[in-house]
Amino acid sequence: MLAYISRRLGMMLVIVFGASFLAYNLQAYSSDPLSVFGESTEKNKDYLIAATIRDLQLDVPPPIRYFSWLRGIIAGLWGDFDMGLSRSNIPVIEILAMAIPVTIKLVITATFLAIIFGISVGMITAIRQYSRFDYVMTFFSFLLFSLPIFWVAVLLKEFMAIQFNDFLADPRIPAGVIVITSLIFGVVIAGFTGGTRAQFFAVIGGAALFAGVVLSYVSATQWFLDPGFGIFGVSFLALISALVVIQLITGLESKKGRYAGFGVALAIALLYYPLQTLMTADASVLNVLAVFSVTISIGIGIGIAVSKIDRRVYMRIGFFTAFIGTFPIVIDRFMGEFSNYMNSDAVNNRPIPTLGQANDLLAPEQLENFWISGLDTALHLILPTLALTLISFAGYVRFSRGSLLEVLNMDYIRTARAKGLSERTVIVRHGMRNAMLPLTTILVNDFAGLIGGAIITEGVFAWKGMGQVFNEAIRNYDLNLFMGVFIITASLTVLANFVADLLFGVVDPRIRIRK
Repeated sequence: MLAYISRRLGMMLVIVFGASFLAYNLQAYSSDPLSVFGESTEKNKDYLIAATIRDLQLDVPPPIRYFSWLRGIIAGLWGDFDMGLSRSNIPVIEILAMAIPVTIKLVITATFLAIIFGISVGMITAIRQYSRFDYVMTFFSFLLFSLPIFWVAVLLKEFMAIQFNDFLADPRIPAGVIVITSLIFGVVIAGFTGGTRAQFFAVIGGAALFAGVVLSYVSATQWFLDPGFGIFGVSFLALISALVVIQLITGLESKKGRYAGFGVALAIALLYYPLQTLMTADASVLNVLAVFSVTISIGIGIGIAVSKIDRRVYMRIGFFTAFIGTFPIVIDRFMGEFSNYMNSDAVNNRPIPTLGQANDLLAPEQLENFWISGLDTALHLILPTLALTLISFAGYVRFSRGSLLEVLNMDYIRTARAKGLSERTVIVRHGMRNAMLPLTTILVNDFAGLIGGAIITEGVFAWKGMGQVFNEAIRNYDLNLFMGVFIITASLTVLANFVADLLFGVVDPRIRIRK
């Protein structure tokens, strides 16, 4: 293993060196920093040209300049890492240090959501191939896949920000909208559940009725002005989480599985008020972690207490139910500050922003409130995250569907069914794990590409991340800044391929790495 890792690291260094050499020279030969002086009428034009040539070393051939730049990168081995200065005389490292957290905050959130929902929906469509749900999601994913991101972003700004902020002036939902939305919700839920034609229409009616009641309540109480789940909403969501986790791990027919999952859901409901003491105005991330620690510990404890046999199975049920079921408690606490945030002078009753990463006009006491500052960050994240998620979601749906369909047609799946294993066991324990093999490379490389930023999305929503830094470097002929972004993304890309190879051995024990 050590020899394999050493060989791969050596290859990675060679690849990054070759790619950076080509990128540097291609950018240097294709750009002309002196072109801005072509139509200049400045009296000191000649001096400015000479100063630019001197500062950017334009009198030195690009291949030689590359090794001069590379010397600063190699100097990082003894703690003197240097990427040079940008055209604005700011160290490239400082610019990247400010841009990377912005990109991570924006794109990783979107990618995590796209992976979770995309793979889940894709595998459900594969399991229920040629069903109504499969046809609808196939159409929906192809539609999203074909949409340009800038158009989706502009639509979101118009309908989910501008018009929603206008709606908050009188947040009453018209009866026609309630009816149409309820029917759409019913059709979507019926597509998930499937069944006979009679069952399909019965689910549509039940789900539509439920949605209609909820929307009518939301409209009558003007819930959007002071949102929150409350103990009943948190308990309901914890119960739904338990149902999903139990079905995936043991199936709802398992009595001990039901005891573990529903027991954790009950514990979360009982802990709703006690946990509020950990979420005061002067709380921090540590308080949120403490909330999760309490619920997860109790969840695992319930899983251990349920059975002395196969405890790990019930511990997993307790862990995942507690983990998923705790999110509504934390989100409910953020929502509790929504009215204070919306009514502040800095927001002026228009809480969904269309530009920027944060509201700089918030009062100091509001910024010191963990929940208000966190809510501000979350609201600025909503639109760009949703835009990126919708586009990425479509790709993951298609990839995961195709991968699982290929696995389900293999001989060992038919053998597992012939042995009498339940369909849930065949799919979850045998099918999905092997279907993740081709997805592993895609997932790891997507995460590596995240640091490169989302150039178009960041531009539409005025986020100063890596994408905009890269765009600025090309537009201003800023070679040092361009190479700073390139060397980071190139290094992460080759590292991602290495990690993917190692993960293959984890996902599939049949794969062994040669020494």
